Formats: sequence, C-alpha cells, structure tokens
Amino acid sequence: MYAFNIAADAPKAELYAELLNSADALTAGELDGIANMANIAALLWQFLPDLNWAGFYRMVDGELVLGPFQGKAACIRIPLDKGVCGAAARTGATQLAEDVHAFPGHIACDADSRSELVVPVKRDGVVVAVIDLDSPVPARFDAEDADGLEMLAKLLSTRI
Repeated sequence: MYAFNIAADAPKAELYAELLNSADALTAGELDGIANMANIAALLWQFLPDLNWAGFYRMVDGELVLGPFQGKAACIRIPLDKGVCGAAARTGATQLAEDVHAFPGHIACDADSRSELVVPVKRDGVVVAVIDLDSPVPARFDAEDADGLEMLAKLLSTRI
C-alpha cells in the first residue's frame, strides 16, 4: 500500500522533491509503461493543486496519442504541428503557456483550461511521450513547475 501526502501549502521545491520520490517508489522495477504512466498521472492529480487535467500523450507513428490521465475526456490524437503538446513533442522542449488562448494553434480539448505546461519525455534523445498539465487558472505554472516536471520526465524516460 502506498500513502503519499504533502501539505497543500508546501513550498514547490518540497512538493516536487516529494513527487519525485513518490514517482520513483511507484515505478522502480515495474516494466509496464502504461501502468507507470497511470500511477504518475494519479500522483500529479493528487500532488498538484489547481489542475483540471494531468496525464500523458504517447508518441505513436509520428503523432501524439492519448495515454493515461486524470481529468475530463480529452483529445485522442494530436498532430505535432498543433497545440502546446504538439510543440513540445516537435521541438523536444518544455512549453509553458500562461494563456493557452494566446498560444498559436492551441487545441481546446477542455474549454475551461486557461494555462498549460507540457514537458517532453525523451529516451536516447528522442521524444517518446509528453507530460501534460492543464489548469483553469491563468498563469498557473512557472519555471519552478517546469523544472520539477523536467526532473520527473528524466526519471520516467526509461520507465514508460
């Protein structure tokens, strides 16, 4: 049994350190990438406040395909030339959109989303998935969130 808890008002550095430790504990030794993504999506949902979507898109045959997530039903396929997720997968760089409506080519899977953070997960320099966080709060994410998710993506690079 796993019991992961962190105070809602914990400093972000502490929150992400605990998230990383929890993710490591859940995924160490587990070879099923889908199972690992499912548990990590649940951890993100539990640990991070002000989200309306948290999960993964997997790179499949040159496009992003929906993976495990928490939140409302989502777009199933995302071309690499569309949206925040597509930009992260195409460029291999973290995308932080303070206002998704101002992001060129934004895909409105959930009309309530106002800000988004997408971090590519790379294995041997190749994007294999993206971690996607959406929030109904404008400018919800900052550089500290990006750094925390980039550490998580690095941990998961050989586990998904």
